[in-house]
Amino acid sequence: MTWEHFISYSHLMELGIAIGIFLLFILFRKLFTKYVFRIVMRIVRKTKINALSNIFLAFQKPMEWFFTLLGFYFAISYYPYIHGSVLNKFISAAFIVLVTWGLVSLSSSSSNLFRKINEKTDINIDEILIPLLSRTLQFIIVAIAATIILQQFGYSIEGLIAGLGLGGLAISLAAKDALANFLGGIVIISEKPFTIGDWILTPSVEGTVEDISFRSTKIRTFADALVSVPNNQLANESITNWSKMNKRRITFNLSLDYETSREKMESIIQRIENLLKNHPDIHQETIFVRFDEYKESSLDILLYFFTKTTVWGEYLKVKEEINYQILDIVREEGAEFAYPTRKLYIENDSSDDSEHLLQVRQES
Repeated sequence: MTWEHFISYSHLMELGIAIGIFLLFILFRKLFTKYVFRIVMRIVRKTKINALSNIFLAFQKPMEWFFTLLGFYFAISYYPYIHGSVLNKFISAAFIVLVTWGLVSLSSSSSNLFRKINEKTDINIDEILIPLLSRTLQFIIVAIAATIILQQFGYSIEGLIAGLGLGGLAISLAAKDALANFLGGIVIISEKPFTIGDWILTPSVEGTVEDISFRSTKIRTFADALVSVPNNQLANESITNWSKMNKRRITFNLSLDYETSREKMESIIQRIENLLKNHPDIHQETIFVRFDEYKESSLDILLYFFTKTTVWGEYLKVKEEINYQILDIVREEGAEFAYPTRKLYIENDSSDDSEHLLQVRQES
């Protein structure tokens, strides 16, 4: 195309119409975003069908770009000076990408779908599997889309698979850690030492499980930090699942001073034991209140029992209530709590030798 033809009236008219077509579709995009989509979403929400709402929300952004791409396609189709199969292939690939984008966004909300299947049917999908199923679905969608796009550009899928087979050894060596983490994830899923929402303790981290992926498990610590632990490491560690507790232990030593008589000790032990056996929040299967040992500056009573609740806040409330009542019992019995002390006894003798010895001790 020459410069004279480019600035000619006929060409500028064609170019202006092509640009106008593109801008018109940009306008359609704005109208769709501002009015049409909102109206459709209001209608869908009135139907109370969550699946339709999820579909429209998943395809909202792809639809906006669809108008842009459609405008570009019609503008290029009208403009007579741009032709080529390669451009058409790129446009087709862009449409496939938009559809894939919507489907991937929709599959990210599939976790809610799997949970509803659990609620409304006899099919029990373990909570630990739901994120993995969702990510597997996303991976399949992307893989299928990539295959279709490669075929659009004339690539042979069979040749690609054969190439991957030849390079499989190198890939497996490079991705050794990734494969180990994937296998660790399979071990966690199959053995189910914990599930999402459980409070676990390992040698490396303690907290609540938030997510389990192919590579790692995300754990929210009690300091509100999010820790990502590789599945391979987690599968080879000892795991304590505190959420599986049926009851929660309280154990401590009650230290009384050596001035406490036997009668007071027996009375205090009996009253504390009666307190625990009659408390509605204490598990009655295992209760021990015993005079345990002589310490350097105290007589120690061992208390060993369990609360019925395993919830941290409720557990602390029960423990506090028990401590207050034990404090009242000790005070009512006239006993005193022990604390580290030392007593020095000095013999007072009127003899000169004793006075001299006392003077020597004081001066030393």
